[in-house]
Amino acid sequence: MAVSAVNHLGQPVGEKVADWQPPCHPPWQVLEGKRVRLEPLLAARHAASLHAANLLDATGRNWTYLPYGPFDRLDAFVAWIDTSCRGTDPLFYAIVDRKSGAALGVASYLRIAPASGSIEVGHINFSPLLQRTFGATEAMYLLMQHAFALGYRRYEWKCDALNVASRSAALRLGLSFEGVFRQATVVRGRNRDTAWYAAIDREWPALAAAFSRWLDDRNFDADRRQRLPLSELTRQALDRAHYGTANGEASSE
Repeated sequence: MAVSAVNHLGQPVGEKVADWQPPCHPPWQVLEGKRVRLEPLLAARHAASLHAANLLDATGRNWTYLPYGPFDRLDAFVAWIDTSCRGTDPLFYAIVDRKSGAALGVASYLRIAPASGSIEVGHINFSPLLQRTFGATEAMYLLMQHAFALGYRRYEWKCDALNVASRSAALRLGLSFEGVFRQATVVRGRNRDTAWYAAIDREWPALAAAFSRWLDDRNFDADRRQRLPLSELTRQALDRAHYGTANGEASSE
């Protein structure tokens, strides 16, 4: 833990946060990408296509680590959206494929704390039509970009410590592992240990450059296979942010 100063008693204290003002609460607005568009989630607009896409997950494995779902019937899904997804925290987005206009997944901001400059991304549920696609990564980039553009200092990702896919995704996106909170909560009658990940504002410029490089059309061949994996780009970005070089070694220049 970095300490930059001592107080008048000789005690170590944190660095001053100069010229920073608490950001606003994220407004309800559309976030535009190349392949996807994030729209405030509305049952009338998004429920039918989301529900149809989610039904392609025939085993229901996408819902294992969420405290709700799966929803076999459209009316039950609509009721959940109307009762649980219309507030400002969590602030839910539908992830809409720009080409088809269909909503294929959801994500949200939550635990939004402007006074401390902290915001979390969660309630992430990608249907089989969105998983492992360019649009899935772009959606996560858009949410992170928007949070830091608003002035948030800390962008959090928390998940069940047993959710290997979510933990791998957090690292791929450039969030750093910060530890496990044991017996953090009870979900579906089972214990949940929660793994914490985060990115901070001083890391964002390097991470943003990594995302820009990965999202560039030139990073994909004619068959849409990536040339450089995002995980490698974000690892190098964090090395630059922390050490000033891509490999973590101090520069001799």
